[in-house]
Amino acid sequence: MAAPEGPGALRRRVSEAISDKDTGAALYKIRSIAPKKAINPLVSLLYSGDARFKKMVVSVFGDVMASLAVEDMEAARIVMRRLMWSLNDESGGIGWGAPEAMAEAMTRSEPLAREYAHILVSYICEDGNYLEYAPLRKGALSGIARLAEERPILLERLKTKGCLEPFLASEDPEERDAARKALASLNKDSD
Repeated sequence: MAAPEGPGALRRRVSEAISDKDTGAALYKIRSIAPKKAINPLVSLLYSGDARFKKMVVSVFGDVMASLAVEDMEAARIVMRRLMWSLNDESGGIGWGAPEAMAEAMTRSEPLAREYAHILVSYICEDGNYLEYAPLRKGALSGIARLAEERPILLERLKTKGCLEPFLASEDPEERDAARKALASLNKDSD
């Protein structure tokens, strides 16, 4: 019987799988790991400064979270709350990649979307849990744009347009582009 894989070895295995430039191959390798075991290494990899690698981590995270939600919804909720906590000033950390990861999990899991989409939207609303730190706010906007592609009706019900519209006048081109993309998805659905 093989010895259990330690956290460092598991993190390396997940990182190596994601380093594969083929998303399908990476997902195949990650799916060989139980979702509950793959989540912690994925969360730690969200802190990567490499944009391409981080995008792949977010994509794989969404896939693993969808599987986890089917297998054990309460465990999936705990992960979502962990990401939310990382975005809280009191956490003592910075939730790099957390908004994007939350959004990707919600694009892949309708039950997670129903429970947490309003929280993701609150991160861009002045009267909500507005993220003051621009890089995190950009992540939330990017996540909302991604979620709007897959679940526009849900975001419409949450009156997301009103929170997105001020970003059309943002001085930051990334914020403007993410807001435009999200609004285009929402407007396309209402046509």
